[in-house]
Amino acid sequence: MPKTSSSRTLRTSLTGLVAGATLLALTAALTACSSAAPANPDDAPNDDRPLVLTTFTVIADIASEVAGDHLRVESITKVGAEIHGYEPTPRDLAAASDADLILDNGLGLEAWFSQFVETVDAPHVVVSEGVEVIDITEDAYAGKPNPHAWMSPLSVIEYTDTIAAAFSELDPANAADFEANAAAYQQELLTVHDELVTALEAIPASQRALVTCEGAFSYLARDAGLTEQFLWAVNAEQQATPQQIARTIEFVRDNNVAAVFCESTVSDAAMQQVVEATDAEFGGILYVDSLSESDGPVPTYLELIRYDTALILDALVGASS
Repeated sequence: MPKTSSSRTLRTSLTGLVAGATLLALTAALTACSSAAPANPDDAPNDDRPLVLTTFTVIADIASEVAGDHLRVESITKVGAEIHGYEPTPRDLAAASDADLILDNGLGLEAWFSQFVETVDAPHVVVSEGVEVIDITEDAYAGKPNPHAWMSPLSVIEYTDTIAAAFSELDPANAADFEANAAAYQQELLTVHDELVTALEAIPASQRALVTCEGAFSYLARDAGLTEQFLWAVNAEQQATPQQIARTIEFVRDNNVAAVFCESTVSDAAMQQVVEATDAEFGGILYVDSLSESDGPVPTYLELIRYDTALILDALVGASS
């Protein structure tokens, strides 16, 4: 099963590192500023901690886990915002002028971001640096990177390494805490990954398939040993053509796929046609691009990835048992 470079060595190094870092990590987490709210220069006028600005709520939450209470982490975009084609507002620019560091996902996700940072003096870091990239395979964006690397816990381990290094450069006095927080968080990510892989062993290898509306789960599928099939590729100009629906129906039938899924940001109407034409069940709605409000189903990244993997396992393993 392919893994990113740092995840290959994490299993042997994390245990000792986490044991020595747990107390530091827990102390930081208890008082952490986990701000996935939109950036607002008036929100914390008396907060003199360095301000880290991120492009969307998923990155903000991951960064907050690494920052603990040492940094103020905020998201430019709101919960539920469509990140791909977002247009920055004057309020965003005002917030960015106060930022000490800006984090973006990269891999072509934030098409608006290059123009945004041209007006800002703060340094910026691409958090996906180090991830083993998967290219989009079809439609207008074929050959370009699939940007949804955060949908695999193993990729987010790479994210946290990059974030911890950036935070240590921004605030060297707290570098040990950033490293400890990242190590503790990485252990939780590995647990999610390992539980997914172990549970999938109950499914015959030929039926270990993840079928979704959009190709946003390529990284999770690769790292978990799932065959990926989707109706349309990410960033596709057109969604769910008759040919795409027919192709997906054929795949589901040929592989006896037990359940299919769709992302929360798109219509599931086309996938329901696949369900009607096959023996597969509709497994449910998966979350990808944004966290929910605090009282919603996925208010943090860990809850998002746990929710998605649990839904996938319930549908695939449950149907095959």
